[in-house]
Amino acid sequence: MDTTTVAAFLAVDLLLVFTPGADWAYAISAGLRERSVVPAVVGLIAGYAGYTLLAVAGLVVIVASSTTLLTLLTVAGAAYLMWLGLHVLSRPAVPGESAEPMASAPGQIMLKGAGISGLNPKALLLYFSLFPQFIDPSAGWPTAAQTLLLGTLHMTACALVYLAVGMLARTVLKTRPSAARAVTRASGAMMIVIGGFLLVERLAG
Repeated sequence: MDTTTVAAFLAVDLLLVFTPGADWAYAISAGLRERSVVPAVVGLIAGYAGYTLLAVAGLVVIVASSTTLLTLLTVAGAAYLMWLGLHVLSRPAVPGESAEPMASAPGQIMLKGAGISGLNPKALLLYFSLFPQFIDPSAGWPTAAQTLLLGTLHMTACALVYLAVGMLARTVLKTRPSAARAVTRASGAMMIVIGGFLLVERLAG
């Protein structure tokens, strides 16, 4: 895999990563609510790590080609996003406020993050539709190695962007409680809207 191909992939991938979505909403919410945004980002990346392993094993094509599996994944992911969005809306976070003991548990925060990225069918389609365009079976590298490289680059980009988003939200809104509440509510609403859109899109299709 040559550097030109890798650079082209990064350009497209970064454009997608920089587009706000459920991952951004969760990173912002964690940045305002939790002591550290790291567990939330680790969870989000764990979900993508699962997709990367599926892609390397060649299972992504099988899953993505199954209408039933995609529908179940979409419904589960949409319901989870909407539930989490309602939870965020009902408890708007402000930096400096003490968080709930359970909400502050790093393990639970990571599981929520993994659920958001892992149950997002858009992530599956990203790996299924984007990756093959940059993989050259005739190259010197095995297809699995090329897939692993692209997956690693995607996860690295996500980690850097989501950490920056969460930390920026905390820094900028640290002394603005009312703005922090508004941003948190907006993040929760975004999760609900994205979940509802995914649900309607899949069931209507």
